[in-house]
Amino acid sequence: MVTAGPGELVGTFREIGDLKRVHVAGRPGSLADQAFLRAWSALVAGADPTTVAEAECAAAVAGARLAGLDGAVLRDAGLTDDEARAVRARAVAEVGAVLPAELRARLTNAPDPVGDPLTAPPFAVTLVDQPRAGATAPGRPRLIVEPPEDHGEHCWAVAVYGALLAPGYGADLGEAFLLGLAHHLHNVALPDAGFAGEILLGDHLDGVLERLTERELAALPPLLADRLRLLLAARTDADTPLGRAFHAADVLDRVLQVHHHARAAAFTAADALVDLELVHVSPVSAFHDAVLTEAGLAP
Repeated sequence: MVTAGPGELVGTFREIGDLKRVHVAGRPGSLADQAFLRAWSALVAGADPTTVAEAECAAAVAGARLAGLDGAVLRDAGLTDDEARAVRARAVAEVGAVLPAELRARLTNAPDPVGDPLTAPPFAVTLVDQPRAGATAPGRPRLIVEPPEDHGEHCWAVAVYGALLAPGYGADLGEAFLLGLAHHLHNVALPDAGFAGEILLGDHLDGVLERLTERELAALPPLLADRLRLLLAARTDADTPLGRAFHAADVLDRVLQVHHHARAAAFTAADALVDLELVHVSPVSAFHDAVLTEAGLAP
């Protein structure tokens, strides 16, 4: 099987990660938040983790271009089920062009996500409300960037990236998705002080993380909790296929998040007008150009 690693997928991950910044009317939080809550809702209800992973990865890849134009919205707008799926398939083919053909086919054929964000378990809702610390270092002032991402967004991104990287590392797609989704359970109760705060906890850190993680696991359905306990052990190193997929996804998301803030800070009007063709070709393009020239706003 042909596989793809970080070098091939980083551009795709950058686009998918921007769903942390995309919002839709009537849905609280970002589309990433909604996907995180939806996935946990499905898992707690007993849905098969691999099916959930495939559905959410397909939604994430397609969403990089379609944003909130998901199947439900398209069907409500008058498209048939087949027509809505064809739209998603085109988006998956476009955004996922760098994915191996076998993985791209799995996403194309995946079902729509089935979970309901409104029925997500309380811990997932709290993680969406829990901000991440961002870049911190011992003995250094905190670097504040606005708006901060939340733990739901980060865990969702690591779940999706890990699942898409899994075939390249010889890991199971469903397991990589589950591990990414669950790897910050301790932050349900623990506000994020970043690396600097963890260092100050010293010898208490491991015990705190273990106790708080177990507290959340104990509230899950037993079969799901037992499976997550086994998967969470893969975080300790990068010596296994699952550990490598997880740690690659985790570090890529953390660094891509920083790149997003740097890119946003450097954004110029020319980026929108020239590179992104904000005023794109249309029957009234000549008039648009004339107006902007007269107003002194032409690129």
